[in-house]
Amino acid sequence: MVDTLKGGTTFSPELVTELMSKVKGYSTLAKLSAQTPIPFNGSQQFVFNLEGNAQIVGEGETKKPGKATLESKVIRPTKFVYQARISDEFKYCSEEKQIDYLQAFSDGFAKKIAVAFDLAAIHGLEPKSLTDASFKATNSLDGLVTGVDFDAKKQLDDQIDAIVQTVVANDYDVTGLALSPAAGQALAQIKVNGVVQYPEFRFGQNPNAFYGMTSDVNKTLAAKGATSENDYVIAGDFQNAFKWGYAENIPLEIIEYGDPDQTGRDLKANNEVLLRAESFIGWGVLDANAFARIKAPAA
Repeated sequence: MVDTLKGGTTFSPELVTELMSKVKGYSTLAKLSAQTPIPFNGSQQFVFNLEGNAQIVGEGETKKPGKATLESKVIRPTKFVYQARISDEFKYCSEEKQIDYLQAFSDGFAKKIAVAFDLAAIHGLEPKSLTDASFKATNSLDGLVTGVDFDAKKQLDDQIDAIVQTVVANDYDVTGLALSPAAGQALAQIKVNGVVQYPEFRFGQNPNAFYGMTSDVNKTLAAKGATSENDYVIAGDFQNAFKWGYAENIPLEIIEYGDPDQTGRDLKANNEVLLRAESFIGWGVLDANAFARIKAPAA
């Protein structure tokens, strides 16, 4: 099995689907939004804005014009890479044991890719270095959506209602709500006459819905980048105005020689092998007006 993977191979389609299902379990954006397959050369999404209502035309009546604008967004896959060194004892295990190793690696890979996807698409960060990516201003929620400051004098649910109304005023439905763990706990602590109003958020719980909106509590909203804003809450039409997908081809490679991860340690000299997997994920914020966000309070 190792010999087969030395030159590089790909995960089976079934395992790719399983990997991306696991990504949905760890990524806020994957959970809240619709996923469509993305070809390697990208896909083009069209956004029509049609004003006014349709017309009933009577016999001999003139068909009156409507007003429409058309925008397009090209979604191209971005390569995400994760690699890790393990002991070269892996080479001498039975094939069944090697499969166990690779299954564990694929589980960890799915989690790492989920976090990386959120850091890139929410905050516009390069996940490894946590520095601003080239697409921050054009294809990330932080870059496109102006955040409002958290108001310590107001209850969080009132502030959530305010940003929801901002989205509704732009003629979008709010289909999803993303919260940081701190925001989830802030909701859990709201009481009226001593009665907890949102018990589903108590004790660090993560309910799947909040007042009919799909919801997710995720630490990826709290970015660690030097120039990034921490997000407290993001509300918006995730189902229709944010699209993402993956190319159904995840290369997996086992490397036995050299210093492929630039650590200064030769693999052969240190009895190590390197497992490397690559995933191609594309996303697009189709309309920034479909989203609103609350910035996290200052520490």
